[in-house]
Amino acid sequence: MHQLTSLKWILGFYTALFIVFLYGPFLVMGIISFQQGPEGGPQFPIIEWSTFWYKHVMGFAPPSRVAPLPVGEALFRSLTLAFATMIVSTVLGTMTAQAFRTQFKGSGFVFYLVVLGMMVPGILLGLGMALVSDQLGIARTWWGTTFVLHVVYTFPFAFLVMLAIFNRFDSSVEEASWTLGVSPARTFRKVTFPMIFPGVLSAMLFAFTLSYDEFPRTLFTAAGDVTMPIAIYGTFSVEIHPNLFAFGVLTTLFSLALLTVYAILMAMSVRRSQARSSGIQEEIA
Repeated sequence: MHQLTSLKWILGFYTALFIVFLYGPFLVMGIISFQQGPEGGPQFPIIEWSTFWYKHVMGFAPPSRVAPLPVGEALFRSLTLAFATMIVSTVLGTMTAQAFRTQFKGSGFVFYLVVLGMMVPGILLGLGMALVSDQLGIARTWWGTTFVLHVVYTFPFAFLVMLAIFNRFDSSVEEASWTLGVSPARTFRKVTFPMIFPGVLSAMLFAFTLSYDEFPRTLFTAAGDVTMPIAIYGTFSVEIHPNLFAFGVLTTLFSLALLTVYAILMAMSVRRSQARSSGIQEEIA
């Protein structure tokens, strides 16, 4: 009994320490982002609280010696790249996982070939793509070479998520649909896809966040077209100003909003799936 109590205290302490290390940097970043502007770097404790740096990030602050963050074009590139990567990786991941529902020759080799994209260090893939592009005379662009590497990186994550979903999928529902004479395409659209939609949402979230935050693969292949992580790194390497922390807070809030939307869609999908499971034969007839 004494050992069990000690184990609980140790696990509780470890959990508390983990939470501190996880959310501590965000708390410090949030505090520093509210310091007074327009002069000075990060300081603590805060002498005077202000929202100046949030106005600076949004372009509403008066001109100062601190250069504004290149939010506009870099943010557009990051969001566009992440969205395109999310769509392609999720579609490829779903199709590949669907193919792995049946055994085929060379499935083991194909599996490790797909997973290899997430195992190879990003800096090596980025450098390799840059060298190949230069040798073949292919221009390095964020919508070309960078997009390809982002898909190579995020596709395995989407594939593994969907593979886990299909491993728990009850194929007897599809078989009942086929018995009723419904075509495979209509069965997938009316039966399979609604049931695996929560997994599709998870794969989309993985692909979007991984692409949006990707740095090493983008650094070597985007050439002069910087995305948001590269823009932040370029500013951070010169001089640190609280506008970086203000932007970090806004980005974190955007991520939380994205997770909230994901949770709502997931709950709606699960509820709809449960509602349709009782009358699935009438739905596909």
